[in-house]
Amino acid sequence: MKLTTVTQMTLDGVTQGNGGASEEDRRNGFERGGWAPGAGDDDTRAFIAQTYQRADAFLFGRRTYDLFAGSWGSVEQMRTHPIGVALNTAPKYVASTTLTEPGWDGTTVLSGDLAGAVADLKAKPGGELQVHGSSVLTRWLLAHGLVDEMILIVVPVILGQGARLFPDAGPDLALDLVESRVDSKGVTIQVFRPAGRPKYAGN
Repeated sequence: MKLTTVTQMTLDGVTQGNGGASEEDRRNGFERGGWAPGAGDDDTRAFIAQTYQRADAFLFGRRTYDLFAGSWGSVEQMRTHPIGVALNTAPKYVASTTLTEPGWDGTTVLSGDLAGAVADLKAKPGGELQVHGSSVLTRWLLAHGLVDEMILIVVPVILGQGARLFPDAGPDLALDLVESRVDSKGVTIQVFRPAGRPKYAGN
């Protein structure tokens, strides 16, 4: 399976607290949550739903898994939405060293050699293993060369605070642009494939 990460982020790279509740993620004094709902037009919402629907399996970090399990996995109106149907039908994997009894049906916990477990999942037949949100896990997967494709959904807002997808210091990575679009509300969707290390002047 191809491993694809899907990330909603602001122009300044913030991924924290994008959900519908401003109280969703208040870590480190973050006060500007709930910035993604309402962003994007019908075409963008259709793109996101279609992305979920083409997944053969999902991989989550613990925080995103808990949020999704408590919404897409539990709220009947959300379970019957096309995204909810996709999430509740496909196998789900969560990277966690503390979760022992996941309450969401169809979930397997990956608690040992994560790199080996993800490599084994990628080796399975199928189309796509998707990671939604889970920015800490996404950074780890990128650092370990396990990402085949990245989808960045960029909302035209600058928050000025909050956890960002990419840290101030980290591994470098060149990307090839596969697809780019902008919707009527200024939300951009960019699809990238990792392309090794960047080339620098003088190298």
